[in-house]
Amino acid sequence: MEHRLVTGIEKALGWGGPGFVGTALARGRLADPDLITRLMTPNRLLETIRHRQLANPQLRCYAERDEVHPSLFLSTNVNRRRQAVSQADMAALGRILNGGGTVVLDHVDSFDPTLEVACRALGWWSGELTSANAYLAVGDTDGFNLHWDDHDVIAVQLSGEKSWEVRGPSRPAPMYRDAERNLTPSEEVLWEGTMQAGDILHIPRGFWHTATRIGSGDGHSLHVTFGLTKRTGVTWANFLSDAARADENFRTDLERSDGTVDGDVLAAKLTGLAHEHDPKRYLAELRANTPPARHMPHIPVFGPLEYVAAVTEFEPVITPSGDTVQVVGGGRRLTFHGRAEPAVRNLLSGHPVHLTDDDQDLTTLAEHLIQEGLCAPLTVESLSAYTGLVTPDSF
Repeated sequence: MEHRLVTGIEKALGWGGPGFVGTALARGRLADPDLITRLMTPNRLLETIRHRQLANPQLRCYAERDEVHPSLFLSTNVNRRRQAVSQADMAALGRILNGGGTVVLDHVDSFDPTLEVACRALGWWSGELTSANAYLAVGDTDGFNLHWDDHDVIAVQLSGEKSWEVRGPSRPAPMYRDAERNLTPSEEVLWEGTMQAGDILHIPRGFWHTATRIGSGDGHSLHVTFGLTKRTGVTWANFLSDAARADENFRTDLERSDGTVDGDVLAAKLTGLAHEHDPKRYLAELRANTPPARHMPHIPVFGPLEYVAAVTEFEPVITPSGDTVQVVGGGRRLTFHGRAEPAVRNLLSGHPVHLTDDDQDLTTLAEHLIQEGLCAPLTVESLSAYTGLVTPDSF
């Protein structure tokens, strides 16, 4: 999927591909000024919050360097059927922001079509699950204390400005669940400065960082962070642990009734399992078997299909095989006649495909891919998430 955000990130950071993710601190500036307003604006973020049912900690607020108690900005409304609905108190959010505060919405891509498509494009590009958090701050307000994340972060400043400090890691490749705690910040300051609209910053996992508007006076800041959770040797080992359950030897009690333990058999079988599911195959199977996070069904009585697009978390693998073409992705393994390969590649390109009455075969194939969960019909709103963000010849 050719997306302007991915292209912009690569050019701004001087990257030649996703292999640079996680390797080092990187800074740059997007050369495409229209891209930042297409991704998100302060008012659009507030409008998104206004229309959603939200709870803490997905929606959080900060003021005077402390987290605001959820009861002060979340309200529970009871509808006519006496169903409790948790929603943001927009007047309270306004008071927090106008008084010099910060509003944070995690996983904003699950609500906003444009950021959903951007995260999917980054997922196809990087081969890792990607999500987006939005941070809106007004006035002379502080951010989070110095901390590190257990995933890689690409921060994009969308509006206003914010000051950052980034330090090196104090523990190599730290994890959320780790062998030891990682509480002492590194003394090595790698960069400190102010991010302005269009600036981007890549912070690898484990690098300490903080962002603030203290000392900035009037004004505001809106930035979005794209989090990329890369797989590690530990996640591979966890997979092997789950795969071992299929073997009776691993399900059998470790210590026998006579007190002996036959570790040689288990060690040999574990070695065989590791060779059978080596890290490369594990990653390929993980990406192939991950179902789409969200899907839109096609209801024919609502009208004919007009636009469809692939919605898999990772790019499907399309492989010609004799007179057939194999498709693997989104938890599905499908086989089509070889003549369908051009249409399959078009529908699974990640870009919107316009369906017309002139090509009923393409429409029939699109309906099948929707039923299998690899594609979804596009509404006017979801189609707009692609407009101007993918290559023009994709339509």
